Amino acid sequence: MSRLSHSEIHMVHRIGWLRAAVLGANDGLVSTASLVVGVAAAGSGKPEVLIAGLAGLVAGAMSMAAGEYVSVSSQTDAEQADLARETRELAETPEAELKELTRIYVDRGLDRDLAEKVAHQLTERDALGSHARDELGISETVTARPIQAALVSALTFAVGAVLPLIVTLLVPETRIGVLVAASTLIGLAVLGGMGASAGGAGVARGAARVTFWGALAMGATAAVGALFGVTVG
Repeated sequence: MSRLSHSEIHMVHRIGWLRAAVLGANDGLVSTASLVVGVAAAGSGKPEVLIAGLAGLVAGAMSMAAGEYVSVSSQTDAEQADLARETRELAETPEAELKELTRIYVDRGLDRDLAEKVAHQLTERDALGSHARDELGISETVTARPIQAALVSALTFAVGAVLPLIVTLLVPETRIGVLVAASTLIGLAVLGGMGASAGGAGVARGAARVTFWGALAMGATAAVGALFGVTVG
């Protein structure tokens, strides 16, 4: 008799890297494009705009990596502290912890007899894992991974930031602001749609919200550049 495999694909399995990837790519595209548009609006030449954009790419990628690592590490520290406390409670008051697990299953809809049987069997198999999953909400699927989040954020930030730099390099100097803004809005719509699709959400809504905020960011930096109008160099 062949063993059946679990073939269902659940979006929650992607939450760790998906959040970091979408955030990194969107931030890389928006922040670099906004920087390019702002510097171009100030009257700077193409070399200065490219240097500013490249510096923004490097600084932004490092900032994203550091920020994600610190943020997710804090989550990991909190998870480890909760697990340590739960381990201590299981060693010191096992009966109270068994009753707590039983109550959780009763609250979820099981009758008390069945809840007690489930709690006993799961405790015998993996007491800490059962409490981590059902009491604390910690599981292998959604556990924090600081290094993964940092690397994904940095890489996707750099990938997103490349688009406005390529456009800047290829278009006439007088058209940098307009064409970078237009290509960025298209890129944001695509990224927003892809992120929403990968997460199982509505594509149109995902595309619209990131495009709106991207347009707002570029408009603000263009206004600053035009207002001060300082030519670099």
